[in-house]
Amino acid sequence: MNNIFFARALRDFGDGFVAILLPVYLTALGLSAFDVGVIATAALLGSALLTLGAGFLAVRYDVRALLLAASVLMIASGLAYAAANDYAVLLVVAFVGTINPSGGSTSVFVPLEHTVLSGAVAPARRTWAFARYSLIGALAGAAGALVAATPDWLAPLGIGTVGAIKIMFGFYALLGLIGGFAYFGIARRKREESTSALGPSSGIVYKLAALFAIDSFAGGFVVHSLLALWLFQRFDLSLAAAGAFFFWSGVLSAFSFPVAAWIGSRIGLINTMVYTHIPSSLCLIAAAFAPSVEWALGLLLVRSALSQMDVPTRSSYVMAVVTEAERPAAASVTAVPRSLASAISPALAGALFSAGYQAWPLLLCGGLKILYDLLLLVAFRTIKPPEEQRA
Repeated sequence: MNNIFFARALRDFGDGFVAILLPVYLTALGLSAFDVGVIATAALLGSALLTLGAGFLAVRYDVRALLLAASVLMIASGLAYAAANDYAVLLVVAFVGTINPSGGSTSVFVPLEHTVLSGAVAPARRTWAFARYSLIGALAGAAGALVAATPDWLAPLGIGTVGAIKIMFGFYALLGLIGGFAYFGIARRKREESTSALGPSSGIVYKLAALFAIDSFAGGFVVHSLLALWLFQRFDLSLAAAGAFFFWSGVLSAFSFPVAAWIGSRIGLINTMVYTHIPSSLCLIAAAFAPSVEWALGLLLVRSALSQMDVPTRSSYVMAVVTEAERPAAASVTAVPRSLASAISPALAGALFSAGYQAWPLLLCGGLKILYDLLLLVAFRTIKPPEEQRA
């Protein structure tokens, strides 16, 4: 289990800085805000297809082998971004690679790691394990956000912005290599005899997937790269200040995970997901109307302290309401519609930015997320995981 935590930390550290550097890199190459949104959409769409394939392949193939293959793809992604300058090439790299404009929550690695993690702990400790998994990833992502200021640090040495970011993409590839070595320590998983990836729990899984898609479509309007772009354009925020903001945002999100596990053990996983999510969406909507950068950043930080409490609880809930054999496919099927839905909205957000409607991505994100929370509460408040049934 510690190997999974270590690999997650490395991957999210890399995602923490590339999510911020990606729009800077693309605009430095001469691309427009709309082009940045399209590349973000291509990255999320490609991630969705990779995640779906990994979840269904895990029925027949060793999970460790699939994680090692994903690590090789991460290495290739970093090197390809460092070498590419042409828009068409960047689109292809974004589609087939692992670099994630939304941070570390949506990735080909996730359903595979969830399967290993949920099988390594007792049901009563499952949510706490996912909280620790999410905490480590968020802290690593926050540290990565601070490293996004590297181009500013290298400027006195005569290294330009584009050159410095290319170095960071190479560092991302190195993190993928180290993560691959961590996966070697995972025990081989016995291959399932069943050829069906989803069985008795398919109805629950597909309903959850549909609801999660609404949530992720909303979140796609303010993926980290686009939220950074909004801060740059609206308040002329510096790269160093943006890195500091995303660091503290990540720290607040990280420490909300064990709090979410504690709350979930008392009021239930679904209630925790809903009752922490709605206030965070209201903060995002308020930030769109903030009169100053201080108010905007303050509201966004409050949002960060609340918005991610559904991450460990959601992961734990999905793993709890399906059979063990269904876990890889369930994690994949619930993740893929999220990726597909979130792949659409960054391009729409980019178009809104280009048209001068800078507040609308934040408003759409907040409103749609509140709708998702209400639908989730109505549909699943009576479907409880085993530990809540026993309680």
